[in-house]
Amino acid sequence: RGVDPALEPQVSDIYKEMKGGGQLSDLKPGDFGIVLGADLAANLGVMRGDKITLVAPEGTITPAGMLPRLKQFTVVGVFESGHYEYDSTLALINIQDAEVLFRVPAPTGVRLRLKDMQRAPEVAHQLARTLSGDLYIRDWTQQNKTWFSAVQIEKRMMFIILTLIIAVAAFNLVSSLVMTVTNKQADIAILRTLGAQPGSIMKIFVVQGVTIGFIGTATGVALGCLIAWSIPWLVPMIEHLLGVQFLPPSVYFISELPSELVPGDVVKIGVIAFVLASLATLYPSWRGAKVRPAEALRYE
Repeated sequence: RGVDPALEPQVSDIYKEMKGGGQLSDLKPGDFGIVLGADLAANLGVMRGDKITLVAPEGTITPAGMLPRLKQFTVVGVFESGHYEYDSTLALINIQDAEVLFRVPAPTGVRLRLKDMQRAPEVAHQLARTLSGDLYIRDWTQQNKTWFSAVQIEKRMMFIILTLIIAVAAFNLVSSLVMTVTNKQADIAILRTLGAQPGSIMKIFVVQGVTIGFIGTATGVALGCLIAWSIPWLVPMIEHLLGVQFLPPSVYFISELPSELVPGDVVKIGVIAFVLASLATLYPSWRGAKVRPAEALRYE
């Protein structure tokens, strides 16, 4: 792809690292320099200063037939974006050198960058209505539609799995409160003989269960947020200590485990956990309120 050096500040922040000291400003017109992705350079076995031959898809018609259009380029830099698809396939050259190689008078495509990436479909739709000519307009949701659909399905499934895990933890709360009610039957019977109403007994166990649920939910949310914030340095440290790689770039197309803490998701999970924990207290509390003093004190 051709790169205009004037756009270097906007383009360079996409890439995490430019290896070997190369810069996008090294792509000067007429020098026929090229910047390669790290995995692409590794597959070709080249580094900064080496020369490679670029073959254009359009050939040249000669009396001897169709001949491929070849041009030798000098590797002036190697970048690493952290995305295997780019690092293994993307090469950058100066925009004027690209016009010479592909024999086109001007750029054949324009890419827009928005501050709000979620507005990309809306902007693409507006451009399709206002621009005329033989144009092909697409946004990032269309370019990677299958991949993002898979991510959305995976997110829904993870939400269901997390909800089931919380429900299982709520059953543990039910069992612990049932055991508490069983062990405290004599105490409940004494309170009933002193005039305590069944509703009061039920409120005692509801408050106990809600308190346990609140403390457990708050602790879990705090630990979860702490781990999510620590993933950028925690996972590389574990990989270094164990000598393994959890996300092979050739399989997952990314070289590191991404972590983004979304407050809305945290609040949603925390509320669901607290609600399930609160509902889990109703049955044990109802059993405690139904204890009969005479039966509970018969063998005391």
